[in-house]
Amino acid sequence: MLSGAEGALYGAGGGLVVEAVVTFGRLHTWQQARHAARVAAEVLPKLGAYIDLPADSLAALFRVVLGCAAGWLLHGELGGVLAAVAVGASAPAVLAQMGSATTVTEALQIGATPGAAAEAGAGAVPGPAAPVAANPAIAPPPSAAPDTPGTPAAPAAPTSPTSPSPTSGEANP
Repeated sequence: MLSGAEGALYGAGGGLVVEAVVTFGRLHTWQQARHAARVAAEVLPKLGAYIDLPADSLAALFRVVLGCAAGWLLHGELGGVLAAVAVGASAPAVLAQMGSATTVTEALQIGATPGAAAEAGAGAVPGPAAPVAANPAIAPPPSAAPDTPGTPAAPAAPTSPTSPSPTSGEANP
């Protein structure tokens, strides 16, 4: 288990590692564009077209701060340096997940829970039923699925190409 300061330090290091990888990707793209322009005898692209120093520096700073915060927040759960670096590297996603977690109290305030209908009372008069769509994950009864093994197949009604479809809502003669 790491101390809070160690978790924060290694978490910040994880954020820094990710930002270094992102910056390397931008530099590599710039390098490839320069090579392609040199072969095509075109004007070489400037580094500023691939790296925006003020914006990228601010993003890097926030990634390091988020890594530090995640490492500090989770230091009691981290078993080692590698875990702290991994938490720091994934800090934006980890902190977003933690921030979107719903507590039981919030879930009850947002909407009805599955047991809310039972709590409404056994003597309550139900209102009009809402239409329910068929769930494809639930198997149809054996009479509706004649191909089910072990179930005798029910003879199907013969249909001709000119007779209306049974699903169209019209009755067959």
